[in-house]
Amino acid sequence: MTRILSFLSLSVALSACSTGSDLQDLQAFMDEVDSRPQGAIKPLPPFQRVPPFAYEAGAMRSPFEPPAVLKRVERNPGGPKVTPDFNRVKEFLEQYTIGQLAMVGTLAQSGVQFGLVEDNDGGVHRVQVGDYMGSDHGRVLDIEDTNIELIEIVSDGIGGWVERERTVLLAGVERG
Repeated sequence: MTRILSFLSLSVALSACSTGSDLQDLQAFMDEVDSRPQGAIKPLPPFQRVPPFAYEAGAMRSPFEPPAVLKRVERNPGGPKVTPDFNRVKEFLEQYTIGQLAMVGTLAQSGVQFGLVEDNDGGVHRVQVGDYMGSDHGRVLDIEDTNIELIEIVSDGIGGWVERERTVLLAGVERG
């Protein structure tokens, strides 16, 4: 019995919606809106040409990288000539520049101190004294809790090579 009553009440409600008498006020409103004058849209302002800008700092250090700490190693003019060993097999971390490497910690194992270095691709590698890292033939000289000391062999700009010290700080440590 409840099913029949609910069906009948639903039928009555739907039939009430279908009568056109309730929609006359809606139709009158729509006719009134359509009869209003159409508004004018302001034209777009004229396009102003901006002169092109040539970005010339593309080869410089990214402002989001910490500045490198460079210490020049002075050598005697009559001292030994420095040259990188081009016949040496390159180590994995030599494919990255020092700016793409970050020290993320240290590890001591069997009395040997290792530095943990993260590369630009997110991989973490172990380095120890004597290993090479960076694209400038950087050899690890010392590993401390907050930094890794390197000596790099770089071109002096006049056909020779010079050594320079470089420091890779632990990520998050401020330069002093």
